[in-house]
Amino acid sequence: MVVRDALPDEMDAAGALRVAAYQADRLLDANPSYAGALRALGTDGAGEVLVAVDGDRLLGTVMLETWHAGSEVAKRPDEAEIRGLAVAPEARGRGVGTALVRAVVERAALRGVRALLLSSQPAMAGAQRIYLAEGFTRRPELDWAPVPNLRLLGFGRDL
Repeated sequence: MVVRDALPDEMDAAGALRVAAYQADRLLDANPSYAGALRALGTDGAGEVLVAVDGDRLLGTVMLETWHAGSEVAKRPDEAEIRGLAVAPEARGRGVGTALVRAVVERAALRGVRALLLSSQPAMAGAQRIYLAEGFTRRPELDWAPVPNLRLLGFGRDL
């Protein structure tokens, strides 16, 4: 398995993988309209999309989004967000999620990011285990609700 920048012709497949992974875990049930935004992450050039691949097979994806005026949880120029961590259901249990998180942390550090932040649904227990194992801590002050009945949990790691 290799983690690298997504190629331009892989962006649609990365978006489709994200949506499929979220649907498999019923993570879009509370906010079905988020599927469009999830599919489009990074296609506007606003973030760096990484993919985990095994040969020509896409296993997972994650995006590093540096602070900008519309950031969801990053509030300062030295903060960035992890967005859209997703592993294909058939690739889970192989360390794909951990490899993607490590790669995005390394990328953020190279970009001079001082704090890497993210939001996670309470049901994302597997992802949260990875984040905690990789040095992230719960940051309740970052909790927020994008829609009624969906509270997102904040996590962060200082770099």
